[in-house]
Amino acid sequence: MATAIIPSLLRKFTNGEERVTAGGRNVRELIANLNRQFPGLASHLLEGDDLKPSIAVSVDGEIGPGGIMEPIRESSEVHFLPAIGGGSEEPKRRA
Repeated sequence: MATAIIPSLLRKFTNGEERVTAGGRNVRELIANLNRQFPGLASHLLEGDDLKPSIAVSVDGEIGPGGIMEPIRESSEVHFLPAIGGGSEEPKRRA
């Protein structure tokens, strides 16, 4: 089974567990299986049929383009990370 690393803000939904295991062929199946173990967890990771904009996922140290369809292996380590944003706009200048 793959190991999912849960960010500290979501550990209250996994009974404080940082590392949990679940099966799945891709991130979507992993989240579904995690949600069976920890009901309600998926609602904090997903928005509709995709990851919430505030969440990024890393599989075996790589943030891939597949999102929730990113394949995983039995030995995979999947990190759910708070997405980092901002910094793209120039500050407004005062006249």
